Amino acid sequence: MRKPDLIACLCEGSMEQAIMEILLDNNRLIFEREQLLEEEILRCRSAKNFERDYLNKTTNEMITVYRILDSTNENFKLSGPYLKRVTVVNIITAPEIEMLVIHAEGKYDDYSRKRMKPSDYVKQHLKLGKIKSYEFAKRYFADDELLVEAIHQYKQKSANKSGTLADLLKS
Repeated sequence: MRKPDLIACLCEGSMEQAIMEILLDNNRLIFEREQLLEEEILRCRSAKNFERDYLNKTTNEMITVYRILDSTNENFKLSGPYLKRVTVVNIITAPEIEMLVIHAEGKYDDYSRKRMKPSDYVKQHLKLGKIKSYEFAKRYFADDELLVEAIHQYKQKSANKSGTLADLLKS
């Protein structure tokens, strides 16, 4: 397959968007801003909306789409004209993106014993407030080293060994 001319990075939520922007701004990803469609991280979940808002503006470029989401069940079916020039790669943050904060806080073992959803654990035990917000993620992970280390720890502990945020990091 030919190297992509463009990359689209689509994020499910605001926390995912903030994390990807931090990684992008600190040159931690396998791609650079100049390679991105519209030179930014995009918030778009629907294939139909992505086609309408972005793909209709491109000509014949090869595009790799990285979808950052927490579910493997979300459908993203592009229509016929785009199938030959668009490759979609799902980057799964399951069970939830809050796992990065749990790892960053060094609380994975405690979290594992509680048998709770990551978002509930963060609210009840870490008491960190509006964790899913863009502003929280930008502030909390302002030190990109902390973020990168949490991503690596998350991959080590996760059952999902491919299609993770760690796969988008430079070596």
